[in-house]
Amino acid sequence: MIKELLAPVGNMECLFAAINAGSDAVYLSGINFGARSFAGNFTREELVEAIKTCHLYGVKVYVTVNTLIYDQEVERFMEYIDFLHKNNVDAVIMQDIGMIDLVRKTYPNLDIHISTQAHIHNLEGVKLCEKLGAKRVILARETPISLIKEIKKNTNIEIEIFIHGALCMCYSGQCLMSALIGNRSANRGCCAQICRQPYNLEIDNKIVNKDNYLLSTKDLNTLDYIDEIVKSGVDSLKIEGRMKRKEYVYLVTSLYRKALDNYSKYKETKITDEDIINLKKIFNRKFTKGFLFNEDNDLYTNPYRPNHIGINIGKVIDYKSGKVFIKLLSDLSINDGIRILGSNDIGFIVTTMYKNKTKVNKALKNDIISIPLKDRVIKGCPVVKTTDYNELKEIQDKININKKIKIKGSCILEKGKPIILSISDYKNEVKLSSDYIIEPSKNAKTTISRIEEQLRKLGNTIYEFDKLDIKSDDDIFVPINKLNELRRMATDLLNQKRIYKTNYKKEEYKITVKDFPKEKKKSILINSYEDYLKVQGKYDKIYVESLELLNKINDKKCILKLSRVLEHLKDYDNHILVGELGSIYKYSSVETDFSLNVTNCYSVALLHSMGVKKITLSLELNYKQIKQLVENYEQKFKAHPNLEVIVEANVEAMVCKYNMLKKYNKKEGYLIDRFNNRYKLKVKDNLMYIYDYKKRKLKDDYYDIGINSIRVNIN
Repeated sequence: MIKELLAPVGNMECLFAAINAGSDAVYLSGINFGARSFAGNFTREELVEAIKTCHLYGVKVYVTVNTLIYDQEVERFMEYIDFLHKNNVDAVIMQDIGMIDLVRKTYPNLDIHISTQAHIHNLEGVKLCEKLGAKRVILARETPISLIKEIKKNTNIEIEIFIHGALCMCYSGQCLMSALIGNRSANRGCCAQICRQPYNLEIDNKIVNKDNYLLSTKDLNTLDYIDEIVKSGVDSLKIEGRMKRKEYVYLVTSLYRKALDNYSKYKETKITDEDIINLKKIFNRKFTKGFLFNEDNDLYTNPYRPNHIGINIGKVIDYKSGKVFIKLLSDLSINDGIRILGSNDIGFIVTTMYKNKTKVNKALKNDIISIPLKDRVIKGCPVVKTTDYNELKEIQDKININKKIKIKGSCILEKGKPIILSISDYKNEVKLSSDYIIEPSKNAKTTISRIEEQLRKLGNTIYEFDKLDIKSDDDIFVPINKLNELRRMATDLLNQKRIYKTNYKKEEYKITVKDFPKEKKKSILINSYEDYLKVQGKYDKIYVESLELLNKINDKKCILKLSRVLEHLKDYDNHILVGELGSIYKYSSVETDFSLNVTNCYSVALLHSMGVKKITLSLELNYKQIKQLVENYEQKFKAHPNLEVIVEANVEAMVCKYNMLKKYNKKEGYLIDRFNNRYKLKVKDNLMYIYDYKKRKLKDDYYDIGINSIRVNIN
């Protein structure tokens, strides 16, 4: 069975929503180093409180520190990790490979979960994470369930997958679009939601799209596939949504809790049509089963609009005298939020509505209502409900009910002896003796029912008795305050046991690296034989993207460049340029491409220690940061690194499993944004690549700061 249902938490209110909804674990972030920097997030004081609260309720806490780290941030980053470890966090979620190695070696008892931002999508990538000492891998959302099953059978590491929420168009960790266009790095927690913006698609000099939100994905929903997910053997099911409100967190978590528990008991989820309607009302961009369950390419996106679409509740039948008239397909109440869809959507909270000229608080299916509205709308426009006031109120009431932990207890009362009270949460046990010696009753005796009544008074605690056994002599007297005192002491001690401490340990970081000679070399990436004829003899290395082209050229300077997306890795004996972590595990003679997201000297050291011959730095680093990286490397490791910088290229801003050109049977096209910038689209190996509209062309002299090779990409 699934070990864990993992819920997203953006603030303390969401934390209690997740706990009360039945999550086994939550993931959240501090103010810094999390990949959702625009979520509410937690101060250090709140983090300490959140960890204690969750542990009290038997819920684990994972903190995201899954951004790329620059050299000047490492000291502050490690101080934060130290703080988390000392305060008993269950695991940290990380992307940066250099920081993963540094944390693993410095804090050997701190569990590390490899973020989906690390772009792990094949068996070899998981095995590399296992080799690095990680406890868990969060697989890329594009990984199909068949491959997940294969990975789980062939590794000993925990596997986590996303089961619900927003999807990214690009493979996570591989998107440069936001950084290149708006200088807001998705790998640094500052995604500008470029995918949710409008575009046109141009093919053969013609605009071919009807709708504009061409990169906007639907939301993942796997409630219908819980059986397959359970059978896959994965260890954790993750709900996306750290920027969502508490009602969303509660409803989504509770529905997946219901589905998992029902499947465990009855082999069916018992999810109803009403459940799905409630899910749609709380938030949806339409639903998809995702590439996890091989969604049809054309059903993966919602190009009509990028925001919450709610549920359809009617259509406009008239507009006159400052009122819109709507025929309802389902109920509508005062304080509900609706949106009238048209060329310009109009959204508002319903504060006044009329039925047959009479003001009403609620209207039903097939009713015709009128609502005062200044903006004129067109007859026939669809009307959707985006907020259901009564649903939100009902959820808020549920969130406010504190979850109770079931405990069992026994109490022994014998004359001439102290009261013996034992309580257990079925894992931890507390046993106490009173300082009061039980006396025979002189007047009124203390009955078993009275004793039980007092012991069950756990209202201010998180506990309630599932089972309570009382063994008592007849004709005894026990002061009620002694029972109350013993009960309070026992629950306090049980709290202390539940708020467990992790085994903090700190060690010295050590690594062995090779000292490379300083060189001034040039390389180039080509994609055709014609390109080769133009550049031969001018470069020290030539990278080619196909084995067929490599064999045709037959030049020792030529090196095969592998794709950065490889679900199954083939065998190669050649020296190769690789773009993802699984290839480093599988192949013995490699160089690494920009897609490894190397932004600090520790990542360079780790890759060199694993035998990587040359490392291409992240395209997100500027000249000053590269200079600092080289200086820090030489100072810390007393060696010179072998680094490459891409100085000229049409930059691959995204690589996507979704292919919008597929239905047109084309391999190339252009996306055009609202500023008329043109982004080239190219399909290679069934993947869609989106290129930045402007060409990368750097003029700084990188040899001067210790870079051994500069590269030009012809693409």
